[in-house]
Amino acid sequence: MTTFGQYLQDYGPVAIILWAGFEGESAAIAGGVLAHRGVMPLWAAWLATAFGAFLADEMFFQIGRRFRDRPFVARARHRPAFAKAMAFIERYPTAYIIVFRFLYGLRTVSPIALGLTHVPFRRFASLNAFAALIWSAIFTTIGYLFGPTVDRMLDALAPYKNQILIALPIPGTCFLIWKLWQWHRRRRAIERSIEAEA
Repeated sequence: MTTFGQYLQDYGPVAIILWAGFEGESAAIAGGVLAHRGVMPLWAAWLATAFGAFLADEMFFQIGRRFRDRPFVARARHRPAFAKAMAFIERYPTAYIIVFRFLYGLRTVSPIALGLTHVPFRRFASLNAFAALIWSAIFTTIGYLFGPTVDRMLDALAPYKNQILIALPIPGTCFLIWKLWQWHRRRRAIERSIEAEA
């Protein structure tokens, strides 16, 4: 078991809550796998994942509502995904609150975009809670059902643990450098766009 895996086993639902706010589906699936292993009940993994996702979305909603003129929100508003989210919100506000967490590339910007609209906080919170419970139920169940497959894969890779630990940092480092370069280019483009509008 890796250090992170041990952390999940030691702290259980608390770790899932924290992880779900950042990673979403991977946290939900990991919670299902841990439930399959008997580390926690399936219902605990389900509720912890839903609660973590709900809290993260509420935080981003409040950022959009209270800090709309801050640089962080301004940068988010210049992302192509933000314009796509706003187009959906204008047409189907209620349905969009329920389904946005299932839409790839729109999950983070969507609650910020919703915070900039006239959607009432209580309406967003209630629909967001309902959607988080449905989303969590689906992905924790996937992790639970495929838990045996995950365990077999880990057992099969166990003899090659040292080679994997040596090899993994190489592509990971290259990927990180590439993402940082992309982020820097995107940030510079957004800053130039904001300066041009000022």
